[in-house]
Order: sequence, then C-alpha cells, then structure tokens
Amino acid sequence: MFAVENGLLGDPRLQAISDAIRVIPHFPKTGIMFQDITTLLLDPVAFKHVVDIFVDRYKHMNISLVAGVEARGFIFGPPIALAIGAKFIPLRKPGKLPGRVISEEYELEYGNDRLEMSTEAVKSHERALVIDDLVATGGTLSASINLLERAGAEVVECACVVGLPKFKGHCKLKGKPLYVLVEPTQLDEITF
Repeated sequence: MFAVENGLLGDPRLQAISDAIRVIPHFPKTGIMFQDITTLLLDPVAFKHVVDIFVDRYKHMNISLVAGVEARGFIFGPPIALAIGAKFIPLRKPGKLPGRVISEEYELEYGNDRLEMSTEAVKSHERALVIDDLVATGGTLSASINLLERAGAEVVECACVVGLPKFKGHCKLKGKPLYVLVEPTQLDEITF
C-alpha cells in the first residue's frame, strides 16, 4: 500500500520526499530511469520525513528487528530501528559477513544476485520489518523475506521509500504487505 492510501493523502512530507529524489536517465543501463536517493540524503528535512513516517507507522507493531537490504536499506534501517527500540540486521551481498551465513539467490531487474544473513542474527519468532529504498519487481524483498523466515522470524511488513505504480494498493510479497512512501517522479522508460 502506498502512504497516500493509508491516511497520508495530502501530507506535504510526501511531496518533499518525492521532490528530493533525483532521476538519472539510462543508469545503470539504457532504458532505466534510476531513482537516485542521494539527493534525498542531502536534504536533512526530507530525510527526516522518511524516517519519521516509517517510525510513526511501526512504533506500535512490536517489531523486534529491522532488516536493511544492502546497501540503501542500511541508510534508512538503523535510525528506524533505534527509534522503535529494535535491533538492526544487515542483509548483505555475498562474502561481506563473517561467520556462518545463510544465503538466498534472486533475480534483479537487470540480472541475478544473492543476499546473505548471519545465522546468529535472528531468534525464532522475532517480528521483523524489511526496509529498502525502492521496490521494482519485488525480487530483493522476496529474497529478504525468505532469509528471515528460514531463520525463524515472522516478517510483519516490507517498507520502501519509492515503489513502482504497478504495486499500488495490491502488492503482497510472499504474502507480506508492502508499504511505500512515494511513486517514481518520471516514468518515461523503465524505472528502478
């Protein structure tokens, strides 16, 4: 569900967030309209709006862990986790975590990849939130859900700053709800 469908219709914070995201045509390949959150991070007001909206949504859901997808989920996940009293767990690219890990392969919009998670990071029956910057096909989020569930966590919801309109109002990832703040600002070509 998009934030505007969940009580935030007309909230000026959503427009500030959307306005702060730069679109880079043909990156990382021709036909892609890349939604660059770097400019959002340079705007402390818009960045705070993102964190505040997510914190307001999750502070009463008894979430015990926030899992951030490498790399941009690492930016939003820790401040949200701290604010709601949860731990933060990084979901990393292969070979980045020490110790025993479990991994999950998935398809990207333009290739394949894999995520890994420490086997010691999750305790059985913990309530989890998965966070990333953008959802395009849902492959990364679905892989994240698989990792957490394999470790015994209950994934409550997935959250993204930007989501393609095709997910609007009806998207469920592996049966889990998706919460998205804004739509891409330009949709002339494929957007990621």
